[in-house]
Amino acid sequence: MSHTDTVGRNGYLLYCTQVQTLYLLFPDGQEVPQKDLELEETPMELGGEQGRWEEERLKTASLSFGAKKEREQGMKQEQEKYQLILEEDEMIDFVSSAITMKGTLSEKVGSTGFFLFVSCFSFCFPTLSQAELKKQSMQEVRRSLPIFPYREDLLAAIHEHQILVIEGETGSGKTTQIPQYLLEDVGYSIRFEDCTSERTVLKYMTDGMLLREFLTEPDLASYSVVIIDEAHERTLHTDILFGLIKDIARFRPDLKVLVASATLDTERFSCFFDEAPVFRIPGRRFPVDIYYTKAPEADYLEACVVSVLQIHITQSPGDILVFLTGQEEIEACCEMLQERCRRLGSKIAELVVLPIYANLPSDMQAKIFSPTPPGARKVVVATNIAETSLTIDGIIYVIDPGFCKQKSYNARTGMESLIVTPCSRASANQRAGRAGRVAAGKCFRLYTAWAFKHEMEETTVPEIQRTNLGNVVLLLKSLGINDLIHFDFMDPPPHETLVLALEQLYALGALNHLGELTKLGRRMAELPVDPMLSKMILASEQYKCSEEVLTIAAMLSVNNSIFYRPKDKVVHADNARMNFVVPGGDHLVLLNVYTQSGYSTQWCYENFIQFRSMRRARDVRDQLEGLMDRIEVEVVSSQGDSVPIRKAVTAGYFYHTARLSKGGYKTVKHQQTVYIHPNSSLFEEQPRWLIYHELVFTTKEFMRQVIEIESGWLLEVAPHYYKSKELEDSSNKKMPRKQGKTKEELG
Repeated sequence: MSHTDTVGRNGYLLYCTQVQTLYLLFPDGQEVPQKDLELEETPMELGGEQGRWEEERLKTASLSFGAKKEREQGMKQEQEKYQLILEEDEMIDFVSSAITMKGTLSEKVGSTGFFLFVSCFSFCFPTLSQAELKKQSMQEVRRSLPIFPYREDLLAAIHEHQILVIEGETGSGKTTQIPQYLLEDVGYSIRFEDCTSERTVLKYMTDGMLLREFLTEPDLASYSVVIIDEAHERTLHTDILFGLIKDIARFRPDLKVLVASATLDTERFSCFFDEAPVFRIPGRRFPVDIYYTKAPEADYLEACVVSVLQIHITQSPGDILVFLTGQEEIEACCEMLQERCRRLGSKIAELVVLPIYANLPSDMQAKIFSPTPPGARKVVVATNIAETSLTIDGIIYVIDPGFCKQKSYNARTGMESLIVTPCSRASANQRAGRAGRVAAGKCFRLYTAWAFKHEMEETTVPEIQRTNLGNVVLLLKSLGINDLIHFDFMDPPPHETLVLALEQLYALGALNHLGELTKLGRRMAELPVDPMLSKMILASEQYKCSEEVLTIAAMLSVNNSIFYRPKDKVVHADNARMNFVVPGGDHLVLLNVYTQSGYSTQWCYENFIQFRSMRRARDVRDQLEGLMDRIEVEVVSSQGDSVPIRKAVTAGYFYHTARLSKGGYKTVKHQQTVYIHPNSSLFEEQPRWLIYHELVFTTKEFMRQVIEIESGWLLEVAPHYYKSKELEDSSNKKMPRKQGKTKEELG
């Protein structure tokens, strides 16, 4: 058993054991300490009756896979011979890692200081059925959470320390209970001063919204406690908040800061916040056996499908969670599973296959939380949102291919890409932990133990080190932070990314030659959107089309989740999309969709439009329109004329210009070869000049959301950036006459 000690500023000791202590269970039940273990591959031997039974079943695969035992009034004396469902060479050969992710039990020790002790043996927390949960009162449910025994100690720690890092596993109750504990505690302490609890306000917001509040209140004087939840995700906005709040806390001793995280990087958070103490809360955790493949899998999608069926026909009851990288993979996996199940029919028990990803309609997302039908097994195919952000009851088995989709940024080309990349070891352990929430579980990793140990990074690279920083730089400049190089970043961004952001803001007119914020830059900073988008909105005032541009900006803010394209209705969805096409480009198509929608759920369903995305676009538009008075922009319409709209888009996105040449499209400044995305309304038209909203790399460098422009507009909106010579149209010019002697003259 290994221990970690964290000492706070006032000498209080938080004493606890590592939550995820690893152990090896030999057949005789003896445990080997973690320090004596080496990660190695051993035959699939669990050291118990269950393991021997599984091994025996594998040996007789031709007789037992897909068995569906007949149930009659009495037990049959003679078993049937069952049909082979998976060929032997199709099955995936897993090996045990010789290491098990151990269960946890919490126990409070001592009465002086704050002591947390997490035992390293399995403890069975009571699991509640849906019916039982409904019968219980809300207070009983709250008392059943793992955080409840630590309520008083936690509140005492918060009172004692200005900054506290709270480590809590998913399901411990930290997100829902800590704000309530604080609210109840404050309400009680002021009751005898004849103050009502109405004076205490609990406000939930995103990290991005809190950053915006710094513009109007740089010291956050309205708040006495700030809780940063899901800190382990290390989003761009969260990392900026860390630096700003750390600075505020130094001159505001009354401000309490709570940094809540899953069991990742808590020691780093403590170190960053001047050795702040760490308060650890266990979650519900049962032992998880981890298995690796003997050799790398060439096609992890196919391997996922085979693994699901392999578990379904060989393992005891329990739902399965499969991690994939995005919508396309998830839909493909679900389709393959459903097809295999259709072919097998009644040879196997029912398999309920459910996807979960961001663009999925809300009603379909909610299905993953429904109870599994009796006699069936549920398979949830999810993105890494299921690692820490949501909890699905009933999961016993996890299949982890070891990949995720991450944003990447190339400072040289200015291209942001979503790239499929190996996940980190920390993420892999979080995924495995999903299998141990309600009972002892198993995690099947579709990669080797060697790859886990040597090829995967320890933790995920923070977003601030792999994204465009234009918005962040503009915000920090508007807060008066000019020395960005020495800003207190937890992980500093690459120098070249910072420089490129400054150059782009200068080109947009947000910064002067000294790097100081201009009047235009201050107005741009008031809008909670990307700098190019805010410049487009401000330019719409000049071109008398702010009504339409606000709508386009709102629709672009929703990313690419407007159109819904279900696999079984691809033709209908594509035809519906074509009905919205208008001349000029994708921005005008989005405007057309918003104008026709009328906020109707039924209309969205009939036209394969995501209603949730449209609702979000309406909210963003309302917010932006509410800010028009502050930035002194009058909301007027272009009355159907698309030219002013396209000029306003050009004013904001002149940086993103591409020209058609003999070899295809090339960006004007960097001469990078790019392609119109197949989903674009201009895919077949191929206009000479166009502006793109973003570049994404999948199989090629694709331009998304493109709009047709005229080259002369670039000189009109950005004469400081483009010169007439580089915009000359050479397509109609003849090749220059060769200088020198001809072949005949040379003899």
